[in-house]
Amino acid sequence: MVEYVGHIYRKQVKGISRVVVGLSGGVDSAVAAYLLKQNGYQVIGVTLRTWEAESGAYSRCCEISDARRVAAQLEIPFYNINSLPEFKAHVTEPFIQAYIKGLTPNPCVACNRYIKWERLLAFADEINAEYVATGHYARIEKTENGRYTVKQAAAAAKDQTYMLYQLTQEQLARTLMPLAEYTKDEVRRIATDAGLEVAGKKDSQEICFVLDGGYAEYIDAHYDGKLPPPGNFVDGEGRVLGRHKGIVHYTVGQRKGLGLALGYPAYVKRIDAENNTVVIGNLESVFESRILCREVNFMAIEDIKPGEKVRAFVKIRYHHAAAPAVLERVDDNTISAIFDEPVKAPAPGQSAVFYDSDNSVIGGGIIQQNQ
Repeated sequence: MVEYVGHIYRKQVKGISRVVVGLSGGVDSAVAAYLLKQNGYQVIGVTLRTWEAESGAYSRCCEISDARRVAAQLEIPFYNINSLPEFKAHVTEPFIQAYIKGLTPNPCVACNRYIKWERLLAFADEINAEYVATGHYARIEKTENGRYTVKQAAAAAKDQTYMLYQLTQEQLARTLMPLAEYTKDEVRRIATDAGLEVAGKKDSQEICFVLDGGYAEYIDAHYDGKLPPPGNFVDGEGRVLGRHKGIVHYTVGQRKGLGLALGYPAYVKRIDAENNTVVIGNLESVFESRILCREVNFMAIEDIKPGEKVRAFVKIRYHHAAAPAVLERVDDNTISAIFDEPVKAPAPGQSAVFYDSDNSVIGGGIIQQNQ
């Protein structure tokens, strides 16, 4: 284990600890590797090759050439690990299938748990490395009950705990996140002072494997079957309001691009994949007081028992300001969140992440379709 003192990780064990750092080719992972090396770790750089377009271009999450140059500058070993089959199985195929079912997936959440951490830890085991590390903006803490959790980083605007809530206790116990106490500006200054070529490289903002166009175009190009055809926009009573382009083009809460003139601002309230309809409502209609979540992973606590009520702050999307709610167990597979005030457009397929008052992750799950 390590303790965080100021901006430096201090080892509590004798000898040199080996750490596998996931290098994306960006400035954050480069500085994470640099800081760890500066503080006495034996650092091994690894890039996971997760996506390759027909043109041969790699995704923004695995820019191998830049990652290799970072490793050379830092004078650390570098490995490029082929993870294409796993990425397809756990990320791109579920992504496509979710949209076909009328859901709005969050591919980064699945990628973190099932690709990045699983592959990095497997490699770490092969070379007898104790830890893995990434350039995420988050803290890892061990709670009083002995469980590990992720906590909001010092740079709240860059906080990435929402994307990490699916990580397991075993994964967290072997993870270091050196950027927990830094702002993005500080990270860039460190990279500049260290002479790293990626110091001024821009951050990627979009889905890493959607290189050109939008996600609907990606689905159209990579789905082997027949996509859901155009259908009807309907209101809450089933009255036809117009025609939609196909349900993969829409998500709950969407307002732009509907092409409807109804005399009031129109929003997507629900996507009915079974009937190939997109249900439209006004702004008020897309607010919900209760959501159901499945595939729940707990961090700071072990579970929520039947009859137990847990106060929490719940984020229903990455840029959502967490809203106060009460968590309860509905059945063996489902947790409900009842909000103090209705929240706007919780989208089935997206993640809901539960935080305590100290900005630590209690857990999270996948939002289900409200009936």
